[in-house]
Amino acid sequence: MSRARTPPPAAWGYALAVAAAGAAFVVRLLLDSWFPPGFPYLTFFPAIVVTAYFAGRGPGILCAALSGLCAWYFFIPPFNSFAFDFATMVAITFFVFVAAVDIFFIDGMRKAMRHLSRERETQAQLARSRDLLYREMHHRVSNNLQMVGALLRLQSSGMKDEDARHALIEAGGRIETIAKIQRQLHDQTGEPTSFRAFAEALLDDAGQAFGARHAVRVEGGEDPLHPEQATPVTLVMLECFNNALEHAFSAGTDGRIVVALEQEGASHVLTIRDNGAGPPAGFEPSASSSLGLRIVHAMARQLGGAFTMARVDGWTVCRLSYTRAPG
Repeated sequence: MSRARTPPPAAWGYALAVAAAGAAFVVRLLLDSWFPPGFPYLTFFPAIVVTAYFAGRGPGILCAALSGLCAWYFFIPPFNSFAFDFATMVAITFFVFVAAVDIFFIDGMRKAMRHLSRERETQAQLARSRDLLYREMHHRVSNNLQMVGALLRLQSSGMKDEDARHALIEAGGRIETIAKIQRQLHDQTGEPTSFRAFAEALLDDAGQAFGARHAVRVEGGEDPLHPEQATPVTLVMLECFNNALEHAFSAGTDGRIVVALEQEGASHVLTIRDNGAGPPAGFEPSASSSLGLRIVHAMARQLGGAFTMARVDGWTVCRLSYTRAPG
């Protein structure tokens, strides 16, 4: 596996090195009378740092070389010469050491930043690929569920036993409902849909399929549901909603159904209430043999929550409480 090499700096980098060294020389010359003896390199170090940071190691070395020569010739005694003695050697050695350390660390920082940038881009590409794969898998699962539901309904048409035919129709309908939930959990861009948005769409479809004209209102639920909890929570909502449409209202009457999701920290409460006829006296939801209520209780157990049904101030209130999954 070959290692990625740092691309050579463009011509502008070397032009910056020359310009920075020239600017540092001019500033040093203008301030010469203000500086005490012994500071020949003071204005050149910033020029080296700036060049190495913006243009890289090569231009930084060029800027350091030009700066060293200018300081040696003009600002180290004897002036205007390249005379070399012990004091000059010490001054030049100090300059080379400091310039080399600056360039070394700045070049290392630039390499680390480039590596981090490449890693971020790689991670972003992996995230995009993962999201695309997830949406494709999500779409295919929904389609497959829809097909299974349709096959069950088709199979029911050939059944002579009325109970078996009804069971297949209900099973197909529930599978198609799960497929519909899966499709509506995310919008066209793949972003999670708020509970309120897809709940309104699902309840509208369910009401039209039932032929009901009752007033339905959704409250709260501005945030998306947790992916692992969305399907059981929505199934509970639809089972209670369909139960209200089927049993709460007599023919020809218009009623009201309110669905609300309260989100307070990690605790969530889903309520479905209707102003229709309540359950019969002594009715115990947990002991009912109704398939719909058995599904509701199973979903509540899957969520680690609790489901209750009670008559409150003329309303039948179905209540699911659970704790939001972490993540």
